[in-house]
Amino acid sequence: MSLKVGVVKETAPGERRVAMTPKALDILSKLGVEVWMEKGAGAAAGFPDSEYSAKGVNWADNAEQVREKAQILLHVRVNETQGLNSNHTLIGFCDPLSEPAFAAKIASTGARLFAMELVPRITRAQSMDALSSMASIAGYKAVLIAAHALPRMFPMMMTAAGTVPAARVLVLGAGVAGLQAIATARRLGAVVMGYDVRAAVREQIESLGAKFLQIDLGGAKGEGEGGYARELSEADYRRQREQMAVALKEQDVVITTAAVPGRRAPVLITREMVHALPLGSVIVDLAAERGGNCELTRAGETVWEGGVQILGPVNLPSSVPYHASMMYSRNLAAFLKNMIKDGQIHLNLEDEIIRESLVAEGGQVVHPKVRSLLQTAVQA
Repeated sequence: MSLKVGVVKETAPGERRVAMTPKALDILSKLGVEVWMEKGAGAAAGFPDSEYSAKGVNWADNAEQVREKAQILLHVRVNETQGLNSNHTLIGFCDPLSEPAFAAKIASTGARLFAMELVPRITRAQSMDALSSMASIAGYKAVLIAAHALPRMFPMMMTAAGTVPAARVLVLGAGVAGLQAIATARRLGAVVMGYDVRAAVREQIESLGAKFLQIDLGGAKGEGEGGYARELSEADYRRQREQMAVALKEQDVVITTAAVPGRRAPVLITREMVHALPLGSVIVDLAAERGGNCELTRAGETVWEGGVQILGPVNLPSSVPYHASMMYSRNLAAFLKNMIKDGQIHLNLEDEIIRESLVAEGGQVVHPKVRSLLQTAVQA
C-alpha cells in the first residue's frame, strides 16, 4: 500500500499560498508516494488544477476527503484540528513557540506534527529552511511597500529639471529578510545603511553595498543560538535606541526585521524616535505580527505619527503567492525526501532535522521547548 500525501486549500485568513506546486511534485513522484489534492487548492497562488492533473494528482472534492485518503497532510499554515487522528502526520508552519496550546490541541487528536519553523539552521537542512525562504520574500516586498508609500523616488536621477537625490534607507536586522531588503533597496538606487546586534554580519551588509551602522552596546554579545540574534537586556536596548536615534534623523525609510524566536519582538523605535524622522518618512515593520519593532506599530494597519507613516504588514509572502509557493513547496519536498524511505515514513529521531522539528507524537507534545512553555503556562 503506497503512502498517500494530501494537500488542501489553505483556510487561514488572507492565505493565498499552496503547500505543493506542480513542479515540486516531481520530487514526490520519485519517492513513490500518491498525492491527493483538494480541487482548486493552488488556484489562489496561480496554479490551475490542469497543471496538477498533468502530474498525476488524485482529486478530492473537499478537505475532508483529502484527510480520509492521506496519511501525510502538507500545509502552509496548520490552523485547524478537524478530522485529524493518529493516522495523520501534519507538516507546516504552526508557530509552536508562540502558540504552544495549539500544538497541544493537535497532539490531543493523536496526529503527529512537524513544525517547519523548527527546522534547524544547519548546512544539511538548508534546502528545507522554509523560514529563510519566506523571510527573503518578506524583505523584498517590504522595500516595494516602502517605495510605494514614500513621497520620494528611491534612485538618484539627473534630469533637465535638476538632480533628484537618492532616498536614504536604514534596515534594522540583517537576517535573511534584512539582507534581502538591503539588496532590493540598493537595486532600486537608494543609499542604504544596515544594522544588526550580531557584529559578525557586518561583512555581509557591506558586501551588498550598504554602510554598517556602528552602535556600541558596551560589550554585550548579540549572537544567540542557531545563528539568531540574542535577546538583549533592557539596558542594552536603551543604549541601542539612544545611539540609533541619531541615525534616524537622516533616514527617509526604516525597515525593521528584528525578532527573537518565541518572544515578543524587541522595541527598537520609540514614539520619540519616530518624531526624529524627517517629515514624510516611512517605517515598514516586518515584526508587526510579533508586537512590532516600533512602539507605535499596529499589525495589518498604517499608523500616522507626526507626518511619518508606520506600516505593519502581515504575512507578506502570501502577497507573492506564486513564487512563495514554489519556494515553500521545494522546502517541503526536501523535508519529505529526508524522511520517506522505501515509500514509508522513517521516523529516525537520531536525525537532528527530524528530532528538532517534531512537535507532537503519540498523543503528546514531545518537543522540549514547547513542553516547557506549556508547563510554564499551567503554572501561571
